[in-house]
Amino acid sequence: MGATNGHRTNGTRKLNRVVIRFAGDSGDGMQLTGDRFTSEAAAFGNDLATLPNFPAEIRAPAGTLPGVSSFQLHFADYDILTPGDRPDVLVAMNPAALKANLGDLPHGGILIVNTDEFTKRNLTKVGYDADPLEGEVLDDLYAVHRVQMGTLTQGALAETGLGKKDAERCKNMFALGLLSWMYHRPTEGTERFLREKFAKKPDIAEANVLAFRAGWNYGETTESFAVTYEVSPAKLPEGTYRQITGNTALAYGIVAAGQRSGLPVFLGTYPITPASDVLHELAKHKNFGVTTFQAEDEIAGVGAALGASFGGSLGVTTTSGPGLALKSETIGLAVALELPLLVCDIQRGGPSTGLPTKTEQADLLQALYGRNGESPVPVLAPCSPADCFEIALDAARIALEYRTPVLLLSDGAIANGSEPWLIPDVASLPDLSVEFATEPNAPDGSGEFWPYVRDEQTLAREWAVPGTPGLEHRVGGLEKADGKGSISYDPDNHDHMVRLRQRKIDGVTVPDLTVDDPSGEARVLVLGWGSSYGPIGAACRRVRAQGLQVASAHLRYLNPMPANLGEVLRGYDEVIVPEMNLGQLAMLLRARYLVDVQSYTKVAGLPFQAEELQNVLTDVLQGVSA
Repeated sequence: MGATNGHRTNGTRKLNRVVIRFAGDSGDGMQLTGDRFTSEAAAFGNDLATLPNFPAEIRAPAGTLPGVSSFQLHFADYDILTPGDRPDVLVAMNPAALKANLGDLPHGGILIVNTDEFTKRNLTKVGYDADPLEGEVLDDLYAVHRVQMGTLTQGALAETGLGKKDAERCKNMFALGLLSWMYHRPTEGTERFLREKFAKKPDIAEANVLAFRAGWNYGETTESFAVTYEVSPAKLPEGTYRQITGNTALAYGIVAAGQRSGLPVFLGTYPITPASDVLHELAKHKNFGVTTFQAEDEIAGVGAALGASFGGSLGVTTTSGPGLALKSETIGLAVALELPLLVCDIQRGGPSTGLPTKTEQADLLQALYGRNGESPVPVLAPCSPADCFEIALDAARIALEYRTPVLLLSDGAIANGSEPWLIPDVASLPDLSVEFATEPNAPDGSGEFWPYVRDEQTLAREWAVPGTPGLEHRVGGLEKADGKGSISYDPDNHDHMVRLRQRKIDGVTVPDLTVDDPSGEARVLVLGWGSSYGPIGAACRRVRAQGLQVASAHLRYLNPMPANLGEVLRGYDEVIVPEMNLGQLAMLLRARYLVDVQSYTKVAGLPFQAEELQNVLTDVLQGVSA
């Protein structure tokens, strides 16, 4: 077993952490299986992190390598930062799942295989000349458990009258029951979930419950599994927790922003992977003043959101990289109008359609500069699924206080991953209340309303809701005269407005960068942004455990950057910036701060592994100390 610090107690081996990966065909329900195990781990009190991984096609060819879907869960009795580099336990539902994932299973790991699917036809599909389960090759490397999941599931459901095809679909619940038995997970929550999920099909609900129980009982009665495992609850700060994905946390943050600002929330959007779940979640919260509008395309979605902001709502649009490109003109219009707008880009692999279900961080330069003209916008990025809630609130704060569109850069790993979230006290959330203009403000005493009269501190213009008596005004995409807002082609005015809009964004208040340097003697800094936070943190823990000194820091504010960033960068001999792109942030830091930042990049559609970053940092640290 690859998990660490284990010891036996009465036939049960206690562990402090475990990584499990469920893998099968895209129709085998691996995401549901993993999500249910995750929910029970969260309810039990473990710290956890997850990594769903699924094909881009809605229904990829069955039994093929491109059709493999997997769900990896890392749960522990201490605070963890990543979903794990490699699984300690691999559940393979067919030959394709085995072939696609076996290389990640370390020697000595537990391999549970559904032998029913290892037919000659399925083996041929993925290029196996012979059945890998025959002979002792796998047994010499792994703790192999061959289980006829389909046959056993059908046997358990024989008296239900369910057809063979429907019974076969329940085998993922058999696998879940078996793993739940192995790791002493509670069962009541899963059975309740299944009955609620299939409430309109009680026969299907009961079949899944029976399959789940059959998997549990198989573990209890078979002699194949001599040992079970326990992972105690983690010691987390006191409070009420729930498991949450990044997209759900982002949606909750948007709802909270609406409540704390007193504004109705309007989501104008178009479905796109991996951002669609934000739309799905927000659609459930009409009782909190949230209106969701699924437009005919990306451009219409952002146009509707900006129109809602013009009308006095908190306008929001969600998308991924291809959609952000389509929205760029309207975001530029929002810059010219100087109206609040939240633009949530859940990044994925590109270019073009690229890797829709895989993660990447390659939209940074597009977010910063992907619009015509000088059109600066604040850019923020969450560091984890739970952090999406906080970052949404702060993005709303900046949008409302400075009257500007704000780009929020999440990514697929954060959006689909999950972790425990400490539910905050609502009273502790920031006050985002807004004051609309109610009186004419022309400084010449004319009694008119000038839309570009500004707050001296934030440079934000006044926000007047259309239809307010006496505050008739015009805004639009043509350049406006500062103050009055009349159309202006004056060269000096345009120069003034361009520089003023830039100065407004440069003046956005963001906190200083915090550096984690336990010894205070590190000569190397590793700096990340977005979902690199977890792997960097885990890698630094490993490096420090080797007796080496390394500092780490994480950027959540990418425009404007923290005021002390330059000072921090110049305080170290080496600065390493890991990114899931070809070095976009590293290039910006070199140009802005004239520091020889070293870039480490990966564009594989998968997050960094702690081990690979550990190796990179170890090599750099040994070179510095040589």
